[in-house]
Amino acid sequence: MILIHPIYSTTKSSLKSINFYIIETDRDLLLLDAGYPTETCWDDLQSELHHLGHEVTDLSAILLTHHHPDHVGLVNSIRDKVEIPLYVHEKSTSRLRREPSFMDMRIAFYEQLYRESGCGDVGKEQIQHLLASLDANAGKAIDGELTYVDVEQSLFGFEVLEVPGHAPDQIAFQYRDLLISGDLLIGHISSNAIVEPNEDGERIQALSQHVQSLQKIANTNVNTVHPGHGSVITDPKALIHERLEGVKRKTDAIRDLLYTSQQTASDVAKQMYEKRYKSQFPLVMSEIIGHLDYMEQLHMVDKEYKHGVYMYSAR
Repeated sequence: MILIHPIYSTTKSSLKSINFYIIETDRDLLLLDAGYPTETCWDDLQSELHHLGHEVTDLSAILLTHHHPDHVGLVNSIRDKVEIPLYVHEKSTSRLRREPSFMDMRIAFYEQLYRESGCGDVGKEQIQHLLASLDANAGKAIDGELTYVDVEQSLFGFEVLEVPGHAPDQIAFQYRDLLISGDLLIGHISSNAIVEPNEDGERIQALSQHVQSLQKIANTNVNTVHPGHGSVITDPKALIHERLEGVKRKTDAIRDLLYTSQQTASDVAKQMYEKRYKSQFPLVMSEIIGHLDYMEQLHMVDKEYKHGVYMYSAR
């Protein structure tokens, strides 16, 4: 028997809440995801534990859906108080550890990506921001031993499902017809498929992975989804259909732009997201490049390398 106790730590951002979950099994008290490293998340965790008659030191393990900072923030604080295993996907390692060689490679990857996408000075500014963040975020590396999960296997009564796209290491946890999904599926906003490098520095086909992961869940018996942000999703298959239709609408809109002229990814991004191009540059470019990659796979666009940048045109 598994009991799931959600913690909704509210935020003023569009995410609405940072969700993490206390899991009670017959033998274990688990934490699934670990919020942001803030006093609010820490207080919310302790409050729910106390409500259940427990302390942080009663936790027996932490499970992570993926490596993003709003899902791992309290891990070090918890493991400073109690020595417990941390279960993660194997691909989380270099990201959670913030390994210098990986982080340097990642910056070089984005530098080339933005240059070849025609981003100019805005792309260069983002690289400077990434370089500055290396030192600023060095203390956010996850300490201690990592325990790798076996995907598509059982763990603490959950089936562990591999669902990359939003992050290359993202996994979801299914119990009967219920899923704790990480950021695969969020009710009130569309989850971003974030373009980033794999361990060899090659570009991950993030949107293609995200679409496949959504289709994978649509083909299960899941009827309820506990997401990483926002409210419980009670009709996940309808929402998945809506999200997949949204991908199609966006590819159609991009294709219409490319019928008029050959353009860079940056050109497309400026037209699709004029007001957010600079203020949300990394997410905007990830969104457009991801869709262009996906469209290239579907033979909807042609790509040509000219004078150091890639130019796209509609087929």
